[in-house]
Amino acid sequence: MILKDLLHAIPVKEYKGSLEIAVSGLCFDSRAVEPDTLFVAVRGTHTDGHLFIDKAIALGASCVLVEEWPDHILNHITYLLVDDSSYVLGLLAANFYDNPSQQLKLVGVTGTNGKTTVATLLYNLFVALGYQVGLLSTVENRLAGEVLPTTHTTLDPISLNRLLRQMVDAGCDYCFMEVSSHAVVQQRIAGLRFAGGIFTNITHDHLDFHGTFDNYIKAKKQFFDNLDRYAFALTNVDDKNGNVMLQNTVAHQKSFGLKGLADFKARIVESHFDGMLLHIDGQDVWVKLVGHFNAYNLLAVYGAAILLEQETMKVLTAISDIVGAEGRFEALTSPQGQIGIVDYAHTPDAVENVLETVHGLRQSGQQIITVIGCGGDRDKAKRPTMAKVAALKSDTVILTSDNPRSEDPLQIIREMEAGIPADKRKAVFSIADRREAIRAACHLAQPGDIIVIAGKGHEKYQDINGVKHHFDDKEQLASAFNEQ
Repeated sequence: MILKDLLHAIPVKEYKGSLEIAVSGLCFDSRAVEPDTLFVAVRGTHTDGHLFIDKAIALGASCVLVEEWPDHILNHITYLLVDDSSYVLGLLAANFYDNPSQQLKLVGVTGTNGKTTVATLLYNLFVALGYQVGLLSTVENRLAGEVLPTTHTTLDPISLNRLLRQMVDAGCDYCFMEVSSHAVVQQRIAGLRFAGGIFTNITHDHLDFHGTFDNYIKAKKQFFDNLDRYAFALTNVDDKNGNVMLQNTVAHQKSFGLKGLADFKARIVESHFDGMLLHIDGQDVWVKLVGHFNAYNLLAVYGAAILLEQETMKVLTAISDIVGAEGRFEALTSPQGQIGIVDYAHTPDAVENVLETVHGLRQSGQQIITVIGCGGDRDKAKRPTMAKVAALKSDTVILTSDNPRSEDPLQIIREMEAGIPADKRKAVFSIADRREAIRAACHLAQPGDIIVIAGKGHEKYQDINGVKHHFDDKEQLASAFNEQ
């Protein structure tokens, strides 16, 4: 592609060199530069791309995009000066791949909890409705049925647009993607055109990155602020910040909820471990998911499908047969009759939702044993709160490791222990080895008791000092069940 064409609608303040050069690719990591690459110097959280301009040029970059002129200007290199290279990277990536987000209907899902489930349910629903569909999620990326690896909730702009281009070329009509607050702040979705946005909820999380809860709310809200007037903005009206998301958006505003006045309404008629009966907009439908939080998720999916002009009865019929994302309230039963629940819950609100759901389903005499940890190098403020919620909602709690990363697992557990109410301490145990914690829970459980393994869900690893060791909660739970 010729640089002049690539720069269409790009806010370049000034340039030095020729705009008639050919650009074979984009790159913001100097280690991956190839000949005729346009290197974008991005100021990241841990490093500044401007420090690697010489390295990029040495590897063959023919053009460099910067926020400030480098000390040495080379005559054979084109330099582009912009105000915000992170933002411009998104615009460049969209242009380079011929704006794929404008050639299918891209729907973003944001919120603290439920993003993965809602995006996955939408993907499964639209596949069932007969469409070619793409999925971009924490658990996996899917391209018309093909599973692709994933490393972040939201990819970098180049990878994201490349994947969207592949989806368009494969004939995808829709793509459903999670939009993290990090991605919004870091401009990873700049240059994308969304057909709609969905807000699930917002609770305490990621304050290690955003600093304050207010900043976290603003990051989520920014996604809706940037939607255009042809898109829809669908919000959870029962969340106290649900309407905040819509305050400045020009998108078509709609709401869903179980309690307040909303455009899309539902209530739970019956609930069991294998599913629940929902009354959605006047129709009864049996679904394969459980819990109030999943009633909200399914209602968001239903509302989005209707806003995407799908037929009501076809949507409800398909919803009755779809399943959610891996590691979200997945149930296993032991040969002895103990019930195990594996869930990704890693925020206080998510833990409470899962345990409230279990409370609503358990029979008299069934004990709840919860295994829970908190991730290292992440928001420390939520650690005592998560432990407190688990202790108040469980008969027995085992505190353990959950991706300690560079931190001492025992120190993380001590910070969790600080939140345990005095009258609950006798029912709380600490076992740093997650495998042993799960085994201990299974040995404590009697037939009919419910074991909740919270925090990792779909993850297949434990991150310890920068090394990811294979670890699967479902595998460990099944193995512990079979040892009895």
